[in-house]
Formats: sequence, structure tokens, C-alpha cells
Amino acid sequence: MKITIITTCLLWLHIHTAFAQADINFKHVKLGFKEYIGLVKNSNLKYASEKLNINISEAAIEAAKVFNDPYISADVTRARENSLTTGYDFSSEIVKPIDLGGERRARIDLTRSEKGLTTALVEDYFRNLRAEATLYYLEAMKHEQLFIVRLNSYETMKKLAEADSIRYKLGSIMQIDAIQSKLETGILLNELIHATAEWKNSLSDLSLFTSVTKNDTLFLPSSRLNNVVREFILNDLISEAQKNRADLQAALMNKEVAQKALRLTKKGRNTDIDLKIGFSGYYLKSETSPSSSGITAGIAVPLKFSNLYRGEIRMAEIRIQQADALFAHADLQIKNEVTQAWEYYLDYCSQVANFDNGLLKSAENVRKGKIYSYQRGETSLLEVLNAQRTFNEIQTRYYETLYYQAAALVELEKAAGIWDIEF
Repeated sequence: MKITIITTCLLWLHIHTAFAQADINFKHVKLGFKEYIGLVKNSNLKYASEKLNINISEAAIEAAKVFNDPYISADVTRARENSLTTGYDFSSEIVKPIDLGGERRARIDLTRSEKGLTTALVEDYFRNLRAEATLYYLEAMKHEQLFIVRLNSYETMKKLAEADSIRYKLGSIMQIDAIQSKLETGILLNELIHATAEWKNSLSDLSLFTSVTKNDTLFLPSSRLNNVVREFILNDLISEAQKNRADLQAALMNKEVAQKALRLTKKGRNTDIDLKIGFSGYYLKSETSPSSSGITAGIAVPLKFSNLYRGEIRMAEIRIQQADALFAHADLQIKNEVTQAWEYYLDYCSQVANFDNGLLKSAENVRKGKIYSYQRGETSLLEVLNAQRTFNEIQTRYYETLYYQAAALVELEKAAGIWDIEF
């Protein structure tokens, strides 16, 4: 265990501040955002499974086109007289059900509407999947930036600790200050190791969404978090959402499916007929040709006493009312989602602007000033550590706010049913 810890420490001590050279201790492949979303669309296994529902609905349409099969019956009767067989009666009949009520056509229309509903649901699934995958891509970028923050903090404190060790030997500072700076360096090293683990875990999620794995190689976003400011008009976003949202289209298609189901139910209550044609003959035991024969034709008409009960009709009518209510709720929910996403996006844009308008720079200047004063013996190590921690915290909050701003943009465009995001 001690050997593992020492090896880990030596490994990270080997990392230099020049992160731009991409000196990362794990195998990685750079992955742009467009390429990533393309892999999600074409390779994600759950999405591939959802798309198969469209194929199933197409097969259902073909199944609905099937006509009612004719059927044939045959009967043989043995005639007996005084315990002796005198002959045989033979009869056969072909029956063909005839759909006079249009039930088959109504069934086909229903399955076509169900396919439209399924297609809309699959589109909505991808809308949510794309947004979720994008958030994980942003997570990976955020953890990369937090890793850089921890790396820079560690390197700064490491240099300070090395300088303090020399100053202590020269008698410029007390031993307690040299020990304290080394302790802070060790703490920051632990934070750096933890930040690296979180970063690598976030990268592994990208492989989950793309359903593409390359052994011990991880996908690494080629983009960095930045200030993404877009101008939107709320009413326009709501109009776009009502026009483009796949789940609202699905709710609309659900209304159509309910109406088609009612129509099919009504058609199923219509009276159909069976056309029959048959042959009968009587064969004497001693003869091979029938001594008498005949051809019959007829129509069988069911007595639809079941139509006295309107339970099926009532259920179908209630489903239409239910679909209408769900559509109205979906429309209201979309307006609410867009409005809330818009407010969150404006909120985070304001917070990022506050960071960019001097908050981040001021914290960095304070940190540099405290380090300079400490090296000149004008301030204490405690003030340097406080300044460093404040700078780390502000940097962390800054990159987290950048992430929340980008995530709010993703949620806003998802809610509006639009997509033109690029990182």
C-alpha cells in the first residue's frame, strides 16, 4: 500500500505546469462535440433499441392488412339399417367472411396513426438523449478545468514550499512555516489526485453514451468551457417549442390514435356476413358414384345482440377525452419549461458576467500580491494560504458557473425544440 502511494505521488510530481502540452498520464482520443453527438445518434444502443419500435409499428401495419381467411368444413355420416351399413352421407362447405363494415380499413388506419405516434416518441427520446449526452460532455469539460485549477494550485504551492525550505535553511523563516507550506502542498496533491479521478470518471461516461469503447482509451473533449451568451426572445421560444417539440406532436398523434380507435370500435360493431357454398352427396355402400347429390349456397348473418352493450364505445370515447386533456397539459407544460429554462439561462449569464467583470482577476491579483509580500517577509504564510484558497474557490465557482450556464443553454434549447449548439 505504501509503495502504491509513493508511486502515485512520484507520478503526479512528474506532471509539469505546461498543461498545454497535453502531458496526461492516460490514453485518450480527442473528440469534438459534433463528432460526439454523431456517435450518440448513430451508435447509442438504447436509441437503436427505441428506433426498432418504428419497425415494429411498420410490421403492425402489414399485419392489419390481412384479410379474414376462408375456412372449409367436411362431414361424413354412415347410414345403417338393421345393424348393416347401407351407405354414407358426405357434405363439405367453404365459408368466406365478408367485411361489410369497413373494420379492416379502420384497423389499418389505426396502425398507421400508431406508427406516427411511435415515430414522434422516438424523436422525443432522441431530443432528451441528445441533451443528456451534451450535459455529460459539459461535465467532462468542467472536470478538466477543475483538474487544471488543482494542478496549478499544487504547482504554485510546491514551488512556494521549495522556496520556504531554502529560506528556512538560510534562517529567513521559522521551521513551522516551512512545515506548513509542505503540509499544504500535500493537501493540494490529494485534491489533485481526487480531481483526476473525477475527471477520468466523467470521460468514461462519454463512452457509455456513444456505446463505443477502445479498451483503456478514453474520449477527451477537444473543446473548453467558455462564456456562451445568446440572445433569445421568450415568446419566440415558446412559439418554436409549440411548433417543434416532438412530445407535443406525440400528444397530438395520441389524440388521433384515440379517435381512430373509436372508429375501429364502431366498425367492429357493424354486421358482417359469411358467404357459404357447399356440396353434399349420398353414397350407397356398393356404389362409387353418389346416388344423390346437391350444391348449396347461403349467407350467414350474425345476430348482434352484443351491440346492446356500449361499454367498448364508452371506453373509446373516454380515451379521446383523456388524450385531449393530456395534449392541453403538454402544451401548458412546454410553456412552463421554456419560461423556467429561459430564466435560469439569464441568471447564469449574469453570474458569469460578474466573474468576467473583475471578480476572477481581483482574486488572482490578491493571491500574487500575498505571495510576493510573503517572499519579502512583509506578510504571514497564513495570509498567503487564505488568498490561495480564496482564489481556488473563486476559480472553481467560475468554472462551475460556466458549466451551469452552458447546461442552462442546453436545457433552454431542449425545451424550445431547437438545436444549434456548438462547443
